[in-house]
Amino acid sequence: MLHHMNTSEITIRPEYPDDELALIRLATLDSTERTPARPLLLAEVDGELRAALSLRDGSAIADPFHPTAAIVDLLRRHANSVVRARPAARRPVFRVRRRVATA
Repeated sequence: MLHHMNTSEITIRPEYPDDELALIRLATLDSTERTPARPLLLAEVDGELRAALSLRDGSAIADPFHPTAAIVDLLRRHANSVVRARPAARRPVFRVRRRVATA
């Protein structure tokens, strides 16, 4: 069987005030009533929000229409290294390239 490799860029970053609508949409897709407790760490795949993790209590929401278990795990690992700051403060953005096998 021949697999084609597709490279997606995963961006991990803190939330910003202009992320509110995307977070509400993600919470709706995840069938939750609200977004997790702030502050949040976000994961985007090729610029599209796929998961959010609360740095306060570890709760997460994710897009159920895409494979996100590994992305949430990646958020949890990065959360351990993030120093808490004010939510509006800009922080470094982590970029990870992953190869995804597609049939």
